[in-house]
Amino acid sequence: MNHPTPNELETKPRKIRSIDIDLLAQLFEQAPDVAFFVKDIEGRYLAVNKSLAQRHGLNEVEEVIGKRPLDICVGRFGQVPTDQDAKLLRTGRPLVDYLEMHWHLPHEPVWCLTTKLPIVDDDGEIVGIVGFSRDVRTPVENHEIPEEFAAALEYFEQNLTEFNTPSALAERSQLSLQRLARLTKRLFGLTPSQFISKTRIAVASRLLYETDKPISDIALSSGFYDQSAFTRAFRIATGVTPSEFRRQAKQVE
Repeated sequence: MNHPTPNELETKPRKIRSIDIDLLAQLFEQAPDVAFFVKDIEGRYLAVNKSLAQRHGLNEVEEVIGKRPLDICVGRFGQVPTDQDAKLLRTGRPLVDYLEMHWHLPHEPVWCLTTKLPIVDDDGEIVGIVGFSRDVRTPVENHEIPEEFAAALEYFEQNLTEFNTPSALAERSQLSLQRLARLTKRLFGLTPSQFISKTRIAVASRLLYETDKPISDIALSSGFYDQSAFTRAFRIATGVTPSEFRRQAKQVE
């Protein structure tokens, strides 16, 4: 079979101008660790994969279509992405690799990197949103992590107050900042700063969910300077305050 040359390809009309959204949804059915979606100008779901539906405790994707996040998710866990969509539709500014916590029903909080892009028509008008949230997982075995780095991670989880910057973690790991950044990206899919923030918030969210400790105590034990700093960081990562998270986590359960 003769294949067209690059020059021939350049002279041929570009016939593929768009792809049916249902075809995209079928493609993302092969990625269970990704929640895929397309939304209209009102922020309502036009297409999703089954993974997104199941995260909200729904069995069929049809139960999601025509609804917004706040219609299928409890409290602020649904309101935050709805507000996020409204801002993107208004400004056209994409959201790329935004680290946030989602609630995977019935009782599992999961960390995701969310990307949302505006859909623009031929006249340059924003007509919708396409995007996905990718679960943050560790894709390798612990024995594949360099020994010094593994020891530093173990120490970090037990001494959260000692690491405020990537530089401190790099020094403890006996790594350069560049090497540390490559490792956290390969192992966790995160930058060093994202990894530090996720670890602290993850520890705090577990304490909020599993214990009745005062929020001020949880703030300090999770490595934050005070309760105010903790509340700001927690709200940026999860969309809710620590007290709201504790209350809504109990409601979801």
